[in-house]
Amino acid sequence: MNVTTVGIDLAKNVFSVHGVDAHGKVVLKKTVSRGKLLECFANLPSAIIGMEACSGAHHWARALRSIGHDARIIAPRFVIPYRKSGKNDGNDAEAICEAVGRPAMRFVHVKSVEQQAVLCLHRIRSAVVAERTAQINQLRGLLSEFGLRHAPWPLSRPAPHPRHPRRRRERPARPGTSASP
Repeated sequence: MNVTTVGIDLAKNVFSVHGVDAHGKVVLKKTVSRGKLLECFANLPSAIIGMEACSGAHHWARALRSIGHDARIIAPRFVIPYRKSGKNDGNDAEAICEAVGRPAMRFVHVKSVEQQAVLCLHRIRSAVVAERTAQINQLRGLLSEFGLRHAPWPLSRPAPHPRHPRRRRERPARPGTSASP
């Protein structure tokens, strides 16, 4: 089997695989379970493998690259124009296979584990900040229903340190002027 280009529709447990040879003839069309995916591709010669950007795409791209394939990730909006009929796993895999072979296609950079870990931290922090803001706004709304107005600084910025109160720094008087008005 001389597969040169493959499209994979990633899912939770079962993946659809669509592969073509150098002439564009379909030579591979099957569904593969999660546990058998790497085994399936380990038996194939080195090929260009495309997949839609989704959860798990970076993991699978790194795994496929480690066994010698050229794995590429495509944004879903660039795959949609290549889908020939209704949306299902087989048609998605075929559209991905068609899209990955296009010379002007734009791909998503495959992230390393370290890059993904940093992105996870940023996403978690962003979610915590959004949740905190929502809780503060909810508390303000509930307090206003009882006619209470919130104090501005405890909810919006930290209180100054007790040993270092915020004071306006006094400037020294300029020579030739008096210090008092």
